[in-house]
Amino acid sequence: MAVLKGAESITLEGNGLLLTDGNGEPLRFSFPLQIKKNKDGLLVNNRKVRSLRATAPAFLLINGKSYRGIIEVMPADKGVLVVDELPLEDYLVGLINCEISSQWPIEAVKAQAIIARSYAVYQKAARKNALYHLESSVMDQVYEGCDMEDSRAIRGVKETAGEVLVYNGAVIQAFYHSNCGGHTEASENVWGFALPYLSGVDCKYCLTSPSVKWEQSISLKKLESQLRSSGYPVSGLKDIKPGSRNKSGRLQDLTLVSAKGRSVISAVNFRKTIGYSVIKSTNFDVRISGDDALFSGVGFGHGVGLCQWGAKQRASDGFDYREILFYYYPGTRLEKISTD
Repeated sequence: MAVLKGAESITLEGNGLLLTDGNGEPLRFSFPLQIKKNKDGLLVNNRKVRSLRATAPAFLLINGKSYRGIIEVMPADKGVLVVDELPLEDYLVGLINCEISSQWPIEAVKAQAIIARSYAVYQKAARKNALYHLESSVMDQVYEGCDMEDSRAIRGVKETAGEVLVYNGAVIQAFYHSNCGGHTEASENVWGFALPYLSGVDCKYCLTSPSVKWEQSISLKKLESQLRSSGYPVSGLKDIKPGSRNKSGRLQDLTLVSAKGRSVISAVNFRKTIGYSVIKSTNFDVRISGDDALFSGVGFGHGVGLCQWGAKQRASDGFDYREILFYYYPGTRLEKISTD
């Protein structure tokens, strides 16, 4: 898993660290290590090394965050790439509190453990020849090291050890998101490919969550700048008109009205361009007020697969993790695999 990409420099330290270079030869340094890229490898405490591999009896620190496993540091196109190789179940324990709260009902914690495990197993197979299988951000699954571990996260992972969701005998693409706003989304509306277990389901369970509604005000000038930098031919942006909606209620496209005419952009690409944390979902309305665009919407995330806040409410209502999972991923079943 890539825990850092393109970092200008990193600090690495820990107790009982064993360091080797790219050829497996032992390295000796005083700690902490200051690591940055140079033209043909790394500079470690101002000494040239092609790459670096670090292991510790318990954990080591990268920029002050604790990580388990084997750490590899290598030069990348831009800056330094840091890859953490660790057992899947250990990874899941640290992930839980990055994606939800382990203090949620335990059946929701178990559901999160299974979908995160399923997602990781699928991606490992899909990227088997890559330098790493996962990113530690919203591009895949958020993971911030073993400082996030606690006893309830451990329980949720242990009580579902090795369980993954499968469809027709294959581990599924277990997409999930924070809050669907009332109806989960079909995968084809976001990524252009249809999967039978990601066709979208009704979900009223998340509507009482604090994150369901959102508003955002952005100047037309700023929107135009962001759109132009992403290649959209907008000059003198005057209006944004919502287009059609799909059966989940989400916008399919928007029309950008500028001094030089009109252009259409898909709602998915508009959200990507302006920022996923700014336009929190594609289920929104927009109106122009003076020099600003005012957005109001519901939901947070792409909307595909399990709704985390919906799962929390379903668990509070007495559903177990199996019922929660089979609701959001219809037609799937659970299988136990070896995670060694």
